[in-house]
Amino acid sequence: MPYAPGREGVGVVRESKTLPSGARVRFERDSGYGANGSLAELIVVDEEALVPLPDEADDAVSSALGIAGLAAWLALQKAEIQRGETVLVLGATGAVGQVAVQGAKLLGSGRVVAAARNADALERTRELGADAIVPLGDDDPAEAYKEAAGGDVDAVIDPVWGAPAVASLGVLRIGGRLVHLGTAAGLEATVPSAPLRGKNVRIIGHSNLTTPHETKARAYRELLEHVLAGRIRVDLDVFPLDRVADAWREQAASPHRKIVVSLVQ
Repeated sequence: MPYAPGREGVGVVRESKTLPSGARVRFERDSGYGANGSLAELIVVDEEALVPLPDEADDAVSSALGIAGLAAWLALQKAEIQRGETVLVLGATGAVGQVAVQGAKLLGSGRVVAAARNADALERTRELGADAIVPLGDDDPAEAYKEAAGGDVDAVIDPVWGAPAVASLGVLRIGGRLVHLGTAAGLEATVPSAPLRGKNVRIIGHSNLTTPHETKARAYRELLEHVLAGRIRVDLDVFPLDRVADAWREQAASPHRKIVVSLVQ
């Protein structure tokens, strides 16, 4: 202490060199500002990190769409998905995975396979566009991936790493791509040589932190356009600031939902 958590949010500009006072924006906090997090009444951020919001954009949805949504959308773009391709989304029940499932369909995927540990939450990904699901357990899921995909997979969106990601390398086609953006299943993985060399597979890394602000702003506007048109949905709960402790507990209990804390009473 003192410490204000939070990396992103939606707010109203108080002072800016490029935007008028009162403009409503989505913002992302740069790590260089120390303890000045977004869960606060006032926050200082880089001008480049401000994205003006249209009047019809809901505050809570615009806030929830940020870091997780951007990670999924930018990873899908790095996967270079072509129309009709088969895409496997790991960790599909999380905030990143849910956007990735919907985004893969929007970008023209012919078949989307959703994989995750939470079998109940996994069923809901069918409503988001998943054509098949794979509940993950302790066994090697490679055969289940292949059966659900109906053959080889063209691209994998991987926010989990660990054993689920390694297993997916075996079902990628020749020239297939795996975009890695998270470590929910483990910080390390033992990657066999055979599928990488034998199939000319590419493993592509992604991090929002090293992505230029202008690239994230463009991607965020694209995502928001899809949300406003009803093509992408985001599960979220909103808590007032005086119930922030409840918000932390809810996030721990339901990691597949986004939690937004509102300072507006």
